[in-house]
Amino acid sequence: MGFIDYEVDGQVGIITINRPKALNALNSEVLKDLDATIDAVDLDAIRCLIITGAGEKSFVAGADIGEMSTLTKAEGEAFGKVGNDVFRKIETLPIPVIAAINGFALGGGCEISMSCDIRLCSENAVFGQPEVGLGITPGFGGTQRLARIVGPGKAKQLIYTARNIKAAEAYRIGLVNEVYPLEELMPQAKKMAKGIAKNAPIAVRACKKAINEGLEVGMDEAIVIEEKLFGSCFETEDQKYGMAFFLDKNKEKVKEPFKNC
Repeated sequence: MGFIDYEVDGQVGIITINRPKALNALNSEVLKDLDATIDAVDLDAIRCLIITGAGEKSFVAGADIGEMSTLTKAEGEAFGKVGNDVFRKIETLPIPVIAAINGFALGGGCEISMSCDIRLCSENAVFGQPEVGLGITPGFGGTQRLARIVGPGKAKQLIYTARNIKAAEAYRIGLVNEVYPLEELMPQAKKMAKGIAKNAPIAVRACKKAINEGLEVGMDEAIVIEEKLFGSCFETEDQKYGMAFFLDKNKEKVKEPFKNC
């Protein structure tokens, strides 16, 4: 893809948004390439996905302001839908997705990171939703996901003030899971992804589905979702292997890794 690089490392897929001269800003072409790349991920082989940006300065600096500056009302709404559709696809992908945030994550960059399951960032990372300073609202899910991740009060403060925050503050408020020196970011992201990939893939996928769907409903409905997904794991080869291995005191009888997707 023109602005997207994709590589496979064992059972881990790595998507790199590659538009460094524009600090990896998202325009229609980048979003189109990203959408096609996600569709092409082999979900039978890949058990965890990492999304990062090219270079050492920026993860994604935001949506392309030059492209947005001339949009009509209808075109603006359509552009928002394009971004939202791609980010929602990331959010609902059956496998876990880790954002490796290597610098600026502003506007659309913060929004794409929030569509991922886990956010890891470098010490030079900067987060923010600066849209009100440009006369617009966040358009790729920022008003919704930020409030769900850090709470409505903190989300409103960040969005209303258009203030950027550094990695340490992002960690303090729970926007990111971990902060690393820049040179350690991708090794740590790969280490986490490979650790996830070693676990039973059917169970990992069921956990993601249970958490995501459960957050959208009340507790009574949520626990039913969990019960059904819990039950769906039984009689799978993964469950048989995992429990047999646990019960085998010598850990000798069963040596095959989890194979099922």
